[in-house]
Amino acid sequence: MLHAIAASAGVLLLFAVAGTALVAVIRQATAERIAENERQALLAGIHALVPPAAIDNDPFSDTVQVTAPEAFGSAGPVTVYRARKGGREVAAVFTVVAPDGYSGAIRLLVGVHADGRLAGARVVAHKETPGLGDKIEAQKSDWILGFGNRTLQDPGPAGWAVKKDGGVFDQFTGATITPRAVVAAVHRALVYFNDHREALFLVAQREESKDG
Repeated sequence: MLHAIAASAGVLLLFAVAGTALVAVIRQATAERIAENERQALLAGIHALVPPAAIDNDPFSDTVQVTAPEAFGSAGPVTVYRARKGGREVAAVFTVVAPDGYSGAIRLLVGVHADGRLAGARVVAHKETPGLGDKIEAQKSDWILGFGNRTLQDPGPAGWAVKKDGGVFDQFTGATITPRAVVAAVHRALVYFNDHREALFLVAQREESKDG
């Protein structure tokens, strides 16, 4: 009797160990796949702002971490991807958070050309209302494309707002909070770039000298 109980317990233990190991393997494989999918989505976003033909470096291996909560909406460091061609600066792409979306934080990529013109902006993740706030997605409308080639002077300080607030950017019918948050986040990133452009690219040069 005791032998049978012990055997049953051993079998159950074996199944438990095997089940735990299987779950761990599946979780690891899933995590790797999710991470790779996120990497590919991020790369696609960067390439949408800075076409591969315009650069000859790998932005993923040419990055710098910057901590500026007032500019990027994140208390921790954010990643800046540097794009260059022939050793010359082409653009910087920032990972930005608009913390004041209607349904929470909106994650963005904001690209700025070396001369201070916006390469554009793309939404990476959000929880805005389908059919209303989700028009910030390039797949849902062309609204987000309106940032391309804008500068701090175009449209000027007062113009960097939605039309309801006296600016030049359209708001969505029934959803003003979402575009307002995105406009403000893009503007903050552009201001930061213009205030720190030289320092951002000098960091890249110092890192290269160390590698060399």
